[in-house]
Order: sequence, then structure tokens, then C-alpha cells
Amino acid sequence: MSKTLIPAQRRERIQEYLALHRIVPSSELSRLLNVSEATIRRDLEWLEKEGVVERTHGGAVLSQRMRMEPQYMQRAARYVEEKRAIGLQAISFIEEGDIVFINSGTTTTQMIKQIPRDANITVFTNNIQAALEVGEVGYELILLGGNFQPTSNSVAGRFAIDILNQVYADKAFVSVDGISLRHGCTVPSSVEAELIRKMLERTQGVRTILVDHSKWGIVSNFEVTRLDQVHRLITDDGLDRHTREMLADLPIEVVIANVER
Repeated sequence: MSKTLIPAQRRERIQEYLALHRIVPSSELSRLLNVSEATIRRDLEWLEKEGVVERTHGGAVLSQRMRMEPQYMQRAARYVEEKRAIGLQAISFIEEGDIVFINSGTTTTQMIKQIPRDANITVFTNNIQAALEVGEVGYELILLGGNFQPTSNSVAGRFAIDILNQVYADKAFVSVDGISLRHGCTVPSSVEAELIRKMLERTQGVRTILVDHSKWGIVSNFEVTRLDQVHRLITDDGLDRHTREMLADLPIEVVIANVER
């Protein structure tokens, strides 16, 4: 790249590079643009103020906004094997006699579908799609009441919150639409965000986030939780090395599900 780029040109090149790679270390940008890392840090600070990137320890991630929730079937068709692997990894943490909260989402649907039918557990969920797909099971599957949310094939609202207020779970497994170091876990629906927050609040044991690698760097409108408020993150092996290094600095267990492709 040119050695004489002005700041505006450098920032444009940084955005172009992030659009391709999503996450990049400052050292790599410094090498590509032939400027000091201090100059790159100033450029990233400027881009962060503009809402274009989110700075991380030693680099940046492209800040991508999700303002509307995609239809369920659109989301269900993406990263199916990754979601299945994450779901299978998640159920390995469920123990005999557990009361478990699981929210709606295509990843949690894959989780519920793989729970052994004769498991001695109780599952509370707002995930209508999973309840329909799983059919008859031997464990106790309790579907929360509430207002139907057609984009996610789920229920939410005051009736669901009222039920959750009567229960303490041993564990919670929740999927979200976006995750980042700065903005934490976010979703595009205010009622789903309220329900997830209540699930986490009413969980006495381990709180686990389930996300495939494509959710990293996505920011939606409603915060669910900060990363330092949960205990475990389960994702797939498509997560890039730089992001894994950033997560290693957090007080959270990161579990990587290996995907058979």
C-alpha cells in the first residue's frame, strides 16, 4: 500500500480491510499501511468514535449492526453444523436432576433436539420451534406462556416473565444475535432481551452463552448481559485466532466445539 496516504485514505483502507477480515491486529495494519502502531491506534480511535469499529486489545473488530431480527427459517439455514456441534457440547454440561432455562433461537433449538429423551431433567423454554421439532420426550419440558413472536417462533412478554419469577434454575443456556467485548451480548428484540435477562437473573448456577462464530462483532439494539456477567461461552472452531486470544483475557470459560465438515 502507498507510503504517503493521508489519514482519511488510511482510515478508508482500514475499513476496506476489516470488511474482508472483520478482525485484525494493529500490528498487521501497521505493516500493511507502513505506519507506526501509534498512528494505527489513533486511526482506530477515530473510527471507533464514528461507530465503524470496536477497538480490542491489540487490534479492532468491524462493528456490524443488526437492527431487525431475520426470519427464523433464514437463520436456521445458516451454519447448521456449527450450531449442532455447539448444542451437543452444551448438553454435556447438564447433570442429573437439573432445572434448566433455554431461550429461543436456532442454536438452542439444535441443543434441545439433542437432549436425550430419557434425561432426568426439567427444561423451561420459550422456544416453540424446538418444542414442535422435538416431539414426545421423557423429561419435563415446560413451555413458557406469553405473546407469540413470529420472527423467532417463540413466546415472550409478561406471562413468560411471571412464570420465570416463580422458578430458580440450576443452569441457563441462552443464544444471542450479537456478541462483542465492548457491547456484550445483544439481541434485536426488547421482549426477548427482557426474557433472557430474567432467565440469567433467576439462575443459581452456571450461565452459558451459545453463539456460532459469525455472531462475533455483531451489535444489536438491546443488551442482554456483559461478558463478565456469565460463566461460560460455547462457540465453534470457526472462531478466528485473534478473537480467541482476546477472550482468553476474560474471566470466562471458553469452550470450542469442533465441527465435522
